[in-house]
Amino acid sequence: MDDDSRDDWLARDFEQQRPRLRAVAYRVLGSAADADDAVQEAWLRLSRSDTTEVANLAGWLTTVVGRISLDMLRSRGSRREDSWDAGLADLVGTGDARVAPASQMQQPPDPASEAELADSIGLALLVVLDTLAPAERLAFVLHDLFGMPFEQIADILDRSPAATRQLASRARRRVRSADATESSPARTRQREVVGAFLAAARGGDFAALLEMLDPDVVLTADAAAVAMGAPEALRGPDAVARRFNGGARSARLAAFDGGVGAVWTLHGEPQVAFRFTVEGDHVTGIEMVADRARLTAMEIYYLPA
Repeated sequence: MDDDSRDDWLARDFEQQRPRLRAVAYRVLGSAADADDAVQEAWLRLSRSDTTEVANLAGWLTTVVGRISLDMLRSRGSRREDSWDAGLADLVGTGDARVAPASQMQQPPDPASEAELADSIGLALLVVLDTLAPAERLAFVLHDLFGMPFEQIADILDRSPAATRQLASRARRRVRSADATESSPARTRQREVVGAFLAAARGGDFAALLEMLDPDVVLTADAAAVAMGAPEALRGPDAVARRFNGGARSARLAAFDGGVGAVWTLHGEPQVAFRFTVEGDHVTGIEMVADRARLTAMEIYYLPA
């Protein structure tokens, strides 16, 4: 077979696999634009590879897309995390609102393409998938949604089949737990209030922060957080609002300990958790938890903002 015939054969077979590959990538990445990038990279790798010994091209391509998607997820997570010094300044509050330069802002995805893919799997599941760690998400998607054997997924993750099975099982539990969190009206309202509070803090909207804080609100910090520079206690909406105004840019919305709060991570590991107490539409208390033992004991589920 000459080179032109081989390229035509590869292109034809790849186009037959493209819809499935895009579906896999989208469920792992949660972004239509990123899914298209992953599929395009898979085509480039296929065109440069010797596939004469490949008996199952569909499986080979799924494995390649899985590896590419995993790398993209991990890269996305590392870009989202700030340095220790910058993150700490955000957590204890700086009073200065900052806006990222235009060169660092992501371009918005194509809304029609995003909506089409989201509808194909259900928006609720897509939201829940975003709470999983990269390895958990890949194991769950490839096994539970596409039926890939654990032995093949283990090769992508560079782990044993048993460890990969545990990742999928853990992801399954988190999906169910996060889904239960979403279904509770009280929890949903708590999430809305905390999300709005974080948005106002990042945007430096002091008036909005004051409006969401109860007149008797108290901010407390454990000994580990105090050692990092946080105040031991602040009382009243004015003091608490000033502490968060323009800060919390590195904090991620999360569910833990039966409630919704925020967590700051560094290299994928939680450093400080913010436990919010919400009554109605107001925040009545915020506790900063940095004690390593307490953080390790928490079941943390990161939620989309």
